[in-house]
Amino acid sequence: MSQRQSPQRSGKTARSRQEPEGKRVTLPRALSKLGYCSRTQAEALIAAGRVTVDGRTISDPATWVDLERSKFAVDGIEVAAEKKLYFMLNKPRGLVTTRDDPEGRPTVYDCLKEVDARHLAPVGRLDKASEGLLLFTNDTVLAQALLDPVSHVGKTYHVQVDRIMDQEQLARMERGIVDDGELLTASSARLLRNGDRHSWIEVELKEGRNRQIRRMLEALGIECLRLVRVAFGDIALGDLPKGGVRALSEAEILGLHRRAGMKINR
Repeated sequence: MSQRQSPQRSGKTARSRQEPEGKRVTLPRALSKLGYCSRTQAEALIAAGRVTVDGRTISDPATWVDLERSKFAVDGIEVAAEKKLYFMLNKPRGLVTTRDDPEGRPTVYDCLKEVDARHLAPVGRLDKASEGLLLFTNDTVLAQALLDPVSHVGKTYHVQVDRIMDQEQLARMERGIVDDGELLTASSARLLRNGDRHSWIEVELKEGRNRQIRRMLEALGIECLRLVRVAFGDIALGDLPKGGVRALSEAEILGLHRRAGMKINR
């Protein structure tokens, strides 16, 4: 009997180490979630013996900790949860969505010099040629939930194209277009207005493929002249000036959490 039970006990122990329950995470991830540093930086601090958990020095980065109950310190100074910050930027065309660009190009962080952006990260991306609404936060859990296809949080774009677009072309975007083996689909595509030789259309996406709208238009033989994100979920770009930054309102933050299917305690 004991020989048959032994593998079950060891298997349960192995699962408990690999799949901890509740708010248990690895120590590097805990320091990252608290907004203290990146996981890579945390691993170096732990290896150097500079991190304590509940007063005990931890030298193994694989150590599991309780994010809500444990007390963390680096060099004897307590690490507390960083205040959650939420901002929106009206991204100008020509900026890359990255903190540091190896080619030395201007980045979206050049617009964030008036706020503490040390731990802020963009929620998704806009390519260099695209403009409009870009969200930033240090709330990594919300950011991941908003980008998860399961949450179906829509992003709305106004797009100028190089010709008068017809209803069949818009319908094809909604039905889906195969490009490079991927099925690219707009949840909605409608005409906003026509000029003499071009159209403005509104496109909503609930998936986040790389250069998705541009690729769909290229597959139809249509050139994208301008692409502006005007809404992320219920948050609208509004009259925020180009390059302008503002903090999200309490109602907007709550709305994002609801859209992502999350509860929030504030």
